[in-house]
Amino acid sequence: MSFDIALMLTSFPQLLAGLGMTLQLLGISLVSGLAIAIVTSWARTTRFLRWPAEAYVYFFRGTPLLVQLFVIYFGLPQAEFVRSGPWWPFLREPFWCMCLALSLNNGAYVAEIIRGGMLGIGKGLKEASWALGLSRFHHLRLVTVPIVTRLCLPTYGNEVVSLMKSTALASTVTLLDVTGVARSIVAETFAPYEIFIAAALIYLALTFLMQTLVSRLEARLGRYAQR
Repeated sequence: MSFDIALMLTSFPQLLAGLGMTLQLLGISLVSGLAIAIVTSWARTTRFLRWPAEAYVYFFRGTPLLVQLFVIYFGLPQAEFVRSGPWWPFLREPFWCMCLALSLNNGAYVAEIIRGGMLGIGKGLKEASWALGLSRFHHLRLVTVPIVTRLCLPTYGNEVVSLMKSTALASTVTLLDVTGVARSIVAETFAPYEIFIAAALIYLALTFLMQTLVSRLEARLGRYAQR
């Protein structure tokens, strides 16, 4: 078996055509997942919403993303109230089904990351804020958010990379992201090794870029703590 390097190199332009879809899925899912995580973290501190929030986190962290995607993409359209509801124009589109699955999954993991960051704030910091006369809002803005952000950033960076790799599942619902384009090229060329190695190099480049950005942001946020 020979390895066709020329085929691998010529496949890069086609694979990069699917990069836009991958980045769209990643961007939308990151923003909406973070919003879901913040709401979930707040709900877990309340009396009546704590158990639904805990159940949501447990379900989406305890089941495979692929199963969640298939339930949303294949299962929800079977319900009449979904097909007749206002969300049907979105849920009938593979793109938005994929965004929903990624967002819900990411939201559950990030909510747990935020919870871990909140546990890292000692009681002494709260007492010091009260002693300084800081209001609840100023304590949240000046103390809680900066510390939680710095504590959560390394783990959140790993979750961003994991989410980026999870976008490859979009090819299972007919979306032409990087993996989807790779599968279509393989169907034409019957050369899976060259094509998927080229796709892997693109994902590795994205991972390196994201890890570099997170590391620089982490260094910037922690510059005062290092002195």
